[in-house]
Amino acid sequence: MDSKEACRSELRAAILQLSDRCLYSASKWAAEQLVGIEQDPAKFTPSHTRFQRGSSSIRRRFRTNEVTSTPTTSISYVSTPVPEDDEDVGDSDCYLLAKSYFDCKEYRRAAHVLRDQSGRKAVFLRCYALYLAGEKRKEEEMIELEGPLGKSDTVNRELVSLERELSALRKKGTIGPFGLYLYGLVLKEKGNENHARAILLESVNSYPWNWNAWTELQSLCTRIDILNSLNLTNHWMKDFFLASAYHELRMHKESLEKYEYLQRTFCFSNYLHAQIAKVQYNLREFDQVEVIFEELLRNDPFRIEDMDMYSNVLYAKECSAALSYLAHRMFLTDKYRPESCCIIGNYYSLKGQHEKSVVYFRRALKLNKNYLSAWTLMGHEYVEMKNTPAAVDAYRRAVDINPCDYRAWYGLGQAYEMMVMPIYALHYFQKSVLLQPNDARLWIAMAHCYESEQLKRYEEAIKCYKRAANCQDTEAIAINKLAKLHNELGRHTEAAFYYKKDLERMEAEEREGPNMVDALLFLAKYCRAQKKFEEAEIYCTRLLDYPGPEKETAKSLLRSMKMSPSGFLSMDVQHFPPYGSHP
Repeated sequence: MDSKEACRSELRAAILQLSDRCLYSASKWAAEQLVGIEQDPAKFTPSHTRFQRGSSSIRRRFRTNEVTSTPTTSISYVSTPVPEDDEDVGDSDCYLLAKSYFDCKEYRRAAHVLRDQSGRKAVFLRCYALYLAGEKRKEEEMIELEGPLGKSDTVNRELVSLERELSALRKKGTIGPFGLYLYGLVLKEKGNENHARAILLESVNSYPWNWNAWTELQSLCTRIDILNSLNLTNHWMKDFFLASAYHELRMHKESLEKYEYLQRTFCFSNYLHAQIAKVQYNLREFDQVEVIFEELLRNDPFRIEDMDMYSNVLYAKECSAALSYLAHRMFLTDKYRPESCCIIGNYYSLKGQHEKSVVYFRRALKLNKNYLSAWTLMGHEYVEMKNTPAAVDAYRRAVDINPCDYRAWYGLGQAYEMMVMPIYALHYFQKSVLLQPNDARLWIAMAHCYESEQLKRYEEAIKCYKRAANCQDTEAIAINKLAKLHNELGRHTEAAFYYKKDLERMEAEEREGPNMVDALLFLAKYCRAQKKFEEAEIYCTRLLDYPGPEKETAKSLLRSMKMSPSGFLSMDVQHFPPYGSHP
């Protein structure tokens, strides 16, 4: 990777240029990476020391000894100088006035001020202001026509004129990298994805520090072949893009390797730590994810970004006290952020107050209609409330926003399973398992569908349960179901194998319950039938500790085995031919 000083100087210049063009989210991202670069110890200031101390503790905790990423010396990056701002802005005072109007969200006033300016920077800000004015009006029309969460066919009315103007500027060669970014954004909104991808690629290659452009490009790379076809300049920003793209394409190992490689230079970047936590969340390594988020909050106590994922981890681990504290903390920080509303919704869901939970998820969606997590989580709540039509609608809205959201496809499967429509449910479960093949819950859900009364496809169910058993099925549901299914199909040897595995797991985890009783009873009968009387006696003796009919069955088995130590009477009567008959 380039020297740290080179990266630092590039980012400093880019932050000013991005802020000057009102691309504030990209500017914020660049500033976070700038502070994330390790400082020379001789140049440490108290503020740097405080900021980077927490990040270093995360890095130490998750540093791996093995080298999993490409060595630094093997990559030669292209040196891309940060371009100077154009000098033909015209009346700089007008530009400052327009920027002030823009910052006050008076987009049309800003565009009007710059109507006669011809410089690249002024043209970009004017077009960008018109684009946002169109987006604002579109949102207003959607609310007026369909309500805050309704579907609508309203469009940004500025797109046609913007496309015409930006296309003409590109043909003249006067559009610039920021104009290309906006042009790509307009083309994407109009559904011209291939052309948008080419334009955004041109933008990031000419100006690689605009993270907004990289994010839009990533959203258009829905398959690995599309990603591999991109002819990207070998700048260090490319690694940030590839790491994020690999994550979205569920290439978790490759994504983690890229992020660990980037940490060599941006070792104190909170963004990188959060991204690593996201990858590990998808790998269901919840303990590590929890530790990273705890450290992030200690280092950046007013952070809200990505904290909704932290709340998902606490919800999955049923840490009600920690989730309550996080919800209260986010409420005090900014209660009108979609992430805060989702966290509070998760808190009420864990308490079983599903109606209140839905209220907060709907509030999150009023703040950001395309907030994917809120649609998916609200669907889960409707499933809990047995409101399947509302659940289906929420999940469908989620997959419309992101067709790669396996949780929404899984939720659709659950909803159709509740409506006793296993073929439809199976279709959606298959979509979810294609996106997340290492999640045992998805394979178990598919197996349930195959087992249903309508399908009765037991061989396919067994295959799904076997896949689930190999995917870190922490609750061992698959092993227990395999044992029962083989028993029902008369495959007693296979059933005994899985019952023994299930019994060993329950003993190791010191669990009791009906599954333990079922396993002991089956194994006692199976061993007796196989003339393994000592083993059968062990299982029967253990059954004597349990109340109920199983205890009486164990006593009966023990008596029969004591009456006939040679084992003849231990066999079932039907195993012998009737008296006087010939074989």
